[in-house]
Amino acid sequence: MKNRLLITICALFIFSSLKINAQNPVFQTFKDTRIINSHSVETVPNRKLDFRIGHRFGNIKGGWESLYGLEDARDVLFGLEYGISNELTIGVSRTKGAGALGALVSPSIKYRILHQKDDNSMPISLTLMGVSTISTMKSTEGDALTNFDKFAHRVSYTAQALIARKFSERFTLQIMPGYTHRNKVNFNDVNGIFSVGAATRIQINKVFGIIADATFLLADRPKAADGSQIYYAPMGIGLEIDTGGHIFQVNFTNASGIIENDYIPYTTSNWGDKEFRLGFTISRIFNL
Repeated sequence: MKNRLLITICALFIFSSLKINAQNPVFQTFKDTRIINSHSVETVPNRKLDFRIGHRFGNIKGGWESLYGLEDARDVLFGLEYGISNELTIGVSRTKGAGALGALVSPSIKYRILHQKDDNSMPISLTLMGVSTISTMKSTEGDALTNFDKFAHRVSYTAQALIARKFSERFTLQIMPGYTHRNKVNFNDVNGIFSVGAATRIQINKVFGIIADATFLLADRPKAADGSQIYYAPMGIGLEIDTGGHIFQVNFTNASGIIENDYIPYTTSNWGDKEFRLGFTISRIFNL
């Protein structure tokens, strides 16, 4: 009788342990807080600092004369992000800027609301992301976008909901509805741009993964005098390398800018015309 009781208690304990373990959050939906152009659902862990360097070269279509764009630095990013908690991340970055405005300072915030569980009691992860960009370039004369009559003319905003699911150890999918607002635009453009994006990560092995993302604009944007398209959906594909201490990424994208407020409204290169460029990102996490 005692043996049966002991076996029953052990069985209940094992069952309870399995049930608790099965409710653990899914780990590494993405390996980095960025995909290529887009943010991922990942946040910086509590009390850790992410130092990030990003670079976008010139159009590869330039050929040998520009060493296929490698001699042209279209955009450069230096950024810091800090984990206030496992769910809340704040950051700030400086980019050269590749769109209408340059010398961009961009504070950002991310908050993870939902975390996918491995027993499917929570099937998705949901993170809210917001970034504000301030152009610190010198104001110009005339009616150009860079004539800053007010400080507000220097500022733009982007907010996105990042919704992702890790279907297996090798496949992750994310969608990204969002809204970008620019305080000053050309007379025939729109201040607000709704967008929807999609991204994926396909893990090859423990070190290498293929990543891709695209953001589609849901707005009536200006066209050229002949009716041709000026602005295009930013798209990218790349190789992600986990070195243990660093996440290194090399990519190809038609977007020149790195920050959402830059590449969402100002991507003028078209993949269909072979107008894309090489880029890379290095991320290093420090314990504080």
